Amino acid sequence: MNIAIDGFSSCGKSTLAKQIAKAKNLTYIDSGAMYRCIALYALKKDYVNLNGWINKADLIHELPDILISFQWIDDAQHAFLNGDDVEASIRTMKVSNVVSLISQNFEVRSFCVDMQRNFVNKGNVVMDGRDIGTVVMPKANLKIFMTADKTVRGERRLAELRGKGDFDTTLEEVIENLEKRDQDDLTREVSPLKKATDALVIDNTNLSMSEQLQIALDALDRIG
Repeated sequence: MNIAIDGFSSCGKSTLAKQIAKAKNLTYIDSGAMYRCIALYALKKDYVNLNGWINKADLIHELPDILISFQWIDDAQHAFLNGDDVEASIRTMKVSNVVSLISQNFEVRSFCVDMQRNFVNKGNVVMDGRDIGTVVMPKANLKIFMTADKTVRGERRLAELRGKGDFDTTLEEVIENLEKRDQDDLTREVSPLKKATDALVIDNTNLSMSEQLQIALDALDRIG
């Protein structure tokens, strides 16, 4: 059983993926965390900045040196970059502001897609991202495409930042970042955000977490 979940930023993809993984005893893979890890790596090495500049040559050269892994800690999945727990660091607005610039790079996407497919080949995976149902897992048993109202998405993202101790970022800044990431995701040349033709669309603007999970579980029941 492999399940692909795609959709816009801050639509609750990871929340639903974790819910399904727990309900069906599947392995959850956060593909977006991989791109965030590489973005954090690039920021630390000064290979990218907030003005849209990126040192692609050096970053691509060092991709084989980047090791990304996941571990469950206190009932939450944490991303590790070269052995360091970077779960909190990759969720900052600083990383959010450059991750689209990183992820639209062909070599970076190829690097991450190879990692993602290695997970998929082991089977029983639920993975969320932007191109999972169209590129990474085109033969998934179930494909879901998630969307939600932009303001609601912004409020959810802001609440997440507040929960991590960020009390400086404003709702306006979050929504501006979401708009930019949406545009980047939809228009990039390599693996743009696109709904798979056979994907189930879930608009969770007015849905509770239990309601969206039930929709997904009902869809799984229908496919057997």
